[in-house]
Amino acid sequence: VQLQASGGGLAQAGGSLRLSCAAFGRTFVGSYMGWFRQAPGKEREFVAGISWSGGSTEYANSVKGRFTVSRDNAKNTMYLQMNSLKPEDTAVYYCAVGRVAGCWLPDGYDYWGQGTQVTVSS
Repeated sequence: VQLQASGGGLAQAGGSLRLSCAAFGRTFVGSYMGWFRQAPGKEREFVAGISWSGGSTEYANSVKGRFTVSRDNAKNTMYLQMNSLKPEDTAVYYCAVGRVAGCWLPDGYDYWGQGTQVTVSS
């Protein structure tokens, strides 16, 4: 089982990036998936989550209205569209598969991608 996150890079403040998270080795039928991020010296924090159907999504207050999470189950892939980026969005972004729908804590997730670096310059 492997999750591979990609799409990170360098962006200017106000710009956009789109992250992808592809699952290999198995399908996660019915699973809740989430995006987390971790900045240097800080704890890993929840960014966004999405139900299997895509009908339920959740966002941290810091990204609400700017980020959009989506998934394509036929491709076993989840996405995070990040708009209006801010320097404080700079972090390593991780995707994960959750045990419990709607969980915002890292302990509630079983499988993790390797992370992709997002750097936003001012």
